[in-house]
Amino acid sequence: MDKLFAFVIGIVLMMLAISKGKMHPFLAIMAISLPLGLFLGIPLVNTADENGAVTPGIAAVIGAGFSGTFTSIGIVIILGALIGTILETTGGAFKLADMVIKLVGPQHPVLAMQIMGWAVSIPVFCDSGFVILDPIRKALVRRTKARSVSMTVALSSGLYASYMFIPPTPGPIAVATILGAGNNLFLVMVLGLVVSIPALIGAFIYASFIGDQMQSTEDLKTDETARSYRQIREGYGTLPDGFSATAPILLPILLMAFGSIASISHWTGSALQMCTFLGTPIIALSVGLVFAIAQLGTAEKLAAFYEITNETLKIVGPILFITAAGGVLGRIIGASGIADTVADRAGGLRGMGILFPFLLSGALKSVQGSSMVALTTAAGIVAPLLNVLGLGSPARTALTVIAIGAGAMTVSHANDSYFWVVTNFGGMTPAQGYKTQTVATLIEGVCAMIGVLLLSLLLP
Repeated sequence: MDKLFAFVIGIVLMMLAISKGKMHPFLAIMAISLPLGLFLGIPLVNTADENGAVTPGIAAVIGAGFSGTFTSIGIVIILGALIGTILETTGGAFKLADMVIKLVGPQHPVLAMQIMGWAVSIPVFCDSGFVILDPIRKALVRRTKARSVSMTVALSSGLYASYMFIPPTPGPIAVATILGAGNNLFLVMVLGLVVSIPALIGAFIYASFIGDQMQSTEDLKTDETARSYRQIREGYGTLPDGFSATAPILLPILLMAFGSIASISHWTGSALQMCTFLGTPIIALSVGLVFAIAQLGTAEKLAAFYEITNETLKIVGPILFITAAGGVLGRIIGASGIADTVADRAGGLRGMGILFPFLLSGALKSVQGSSMVALTTAAGIVAPLLNVLGLGSPARTALTVIAIGAGAMTVSHANDSYFWVVTNFGGMTPAQGYKTQTVATLIEGVCAMIGVLLLSLLLP
């Protein structure tokens, strides 16, 4: 069987197993990796040629792909998720939202809602972020008379943009690691920040438009909404101050920035060593976690740290295993030599360039619903093809992370849990969800990809 044909059939079968067969993504990716590797010519066992060079067997390739992903990314994802959970517990995320309202002003409620979501979802999962911020959204709807649908779309799109593009959320970290850009997370952050701007603008325009065309079933009383807002705020006790709320997020970013600056500026000696050490993602996020734990102590909730860690590991576990399975698929593709096959026929593929990761990730997202599966699977497929696609330079590889993220948000519909979170909390029917959440994520993904294409013209 032709290698390229076998590869395409394998990916299609994997997508059908997840979307139609309701198989867990981890099992689906692992189940297809073994037969796909054998079809692509990977030997059953380790073999050596006459020169003593060893070609690893299928079991060794699968083991290396799985363990290699855990080695490079596991701790980083756990640390980032733990910081986010602590911010939820202490009210740090709520404080960030309050700061955004004061910054933007209540006279621009839709914009405030979107920026609020964008800021909170950098450390917090978008599903959790929507639940956390929904009482604020409802309160602002009553206080400002803004359209409920506009506010729902604004919050959803703001959360989604940073969740897809900006570390330390797990998705961008996973993709960067699989593509070999794990030590270049600061550049990924910068590019994610830049590309999130056109995505937010497109979604903001649509949120303002669709709010005038549609009414949700949400009809809370003003006093109940205001009381709910107050009760949630009081439930946190004394909210952290601005520095305490932002330090767990900003300090890791600053440390990674100094690490990149030291490397680019060709510093030498102890200054270079210290900045490189502190700028390593694991160390930088560890520093952020220390400040988050200090926030727990200040809030007198340190006794809950064990349970917070336990709950975080339960949430992160499936993400880690799906990511590791994506690493296995990538290692299978790399070891099979299919990249050479693709390179021989790469006339059209090379012409697609950075559009290929976007379209691949978008297809995976739309078919099976999970953004994380789309991110990691697309990254595993694209990683061996970076040079074929002309994306092998450090800057272009980092930009490819963002392109895959843009695809993985296009589009959110009924097979995506986030779709149901947004529609249910927003008081909308499924049909309204398609006109709001689905269309908004399509606009967001396309606008983000336009930003990626423009940046690709500037980056070496």
